[in-house]
Amino acid sequence: MKLEIIKMLQDLNFTEYEAKAYLALLDKSPLSGYAISLNSGVPRSKIYEVLSGMVERGEVMVSHEDPSLYTPLPPQELIRLKKSKVESSFEAAETALAHYSFVSLHRENIWNITGYETILSRAAEAVNRATGRVLLEIWTEEAKLLEPELRRAAERGVEILIVVYGELQFDFAQVYPHDSSEEITQEYGGRWIVVSVDDREVVAGIVSLGTDSRAAWTMHPGLVMPITEVIIHDLYIYEMMQAHRETLEQTFGPNLIDLRKRYNFGPNGYSMAMRLGL
Repeated sequence: MKLEIIKMLQDLNFTEYEAKAYLALLDKSPLSGYAISLNSGVPRSKIYEVLSGMVERGEVMVSHEDPSLYTPLPPQELIRLKKSKVESSFEAAETALAHYSFVSLHRENIWNITGYETILSRAAEAVNRATGRVLLEIWTEEAKLLEPELRRAAERGVEILIVVYGELQFDFAQVYPHDSSEEITQEYGGRWIVVSVDDREVVAGIVSLGTDSRAAWTMHPGLVMPITEVIIHDLYIYEMMQAHRETLEQTFGPNLIDLRKRYNFGPNGYSMAMRLGL
């Protein structure tokens, strides 16, 4: 019978020595380490190492006396403890494996998304998966629609950094207003959204064309890296403008207008709708 119980305890991730020590304590406790060694057959050279591990896991309790005395966690409590740890391990494994499978499945794909609501929904789903950082380049209208997901992410400890075209007050995020929002909107003929989550996945595209709005969602490293860098670049520009606006505008015009015009496509910028042939 005792051998069967030792085997059962081993099935619960006890070593043979741990199982023997636990049974010895169930027979009689509290006991010193020396007495447990005598009653269990666990070598004296191993008993304190065995007991230390069991105390650390909460399977055995120890008194602060000299010598220290040990007593076992009651069997019902031990089983509850083991069940709880196993369930936690399964939940963690399920989450990790699902995430790994998700990333593996989509790493090389680039998905086209059409329609305003579909694009915003995909962006929200990406934010819901965030664990470390979310970077956004976005207009006020879309930022407010994503506020619930962004707020929940911030409550999970995710860092939220937003480059916004327009005015925006989010108490849970670092918000960086982009210069000349109205001018840029006119230059490009519309609004866009760029979302980078954990430097791992991005949603990027045009959101001002209603049902004809178009975007891409991808985890492809060859696109995630440069698209993420676009947002980081605008954060650099914001910091530089804050520190050196007067000098920069003396060289490149108000809000760097001369610099922007230099690199516009065509004399008056270009319309996204025209580029799409819409």
